[in-house]
Amino acid sequence: QVQVVESGGGLVQAGGSLRLLCEASGNTFSIKGIGWYRQVPEKERELVATVTNRGIANYADSMKGRFTISTISEDNAKKTVYLQMNSLKPEDTAVYYCNADVYGYDYGYWGQGTQVTVSS
Repeated sequence: QVQVVESGGGLVQAGGSLRLLCEASGNTFSIKGIGWYRQVPEKERELVATVTNRGIANYADSMKGRFTISTISEDNAKKTVYLQMNSLKPEDTAVYYCNADVYGYDYGYWGQGTQVTVSS
């Protein structure tokens, strides 16, 4: 199994920046990619950005140019990914979740989420 923990959320004014951190531990050798998703109440969880072990990044169209996902780094048996969010808008307010995409388990492993609130 893989354990996933997100951090770095908070309250920021529109136009500001935040950097989220995703840390994955456990059977990290099984991870083939890590992604960020977000969800607001009564809406489906949506893709923000993903990155593969080879460093190939993919972004939702609305995040391109504002958000940057780092490559996957490994240290002390943890794999970590950052999500740099710039030029934040009130509509970016959501709970941001990290997902570790692993071989042999289609659903991946999710963290508990971190709240991002952007005030106007």
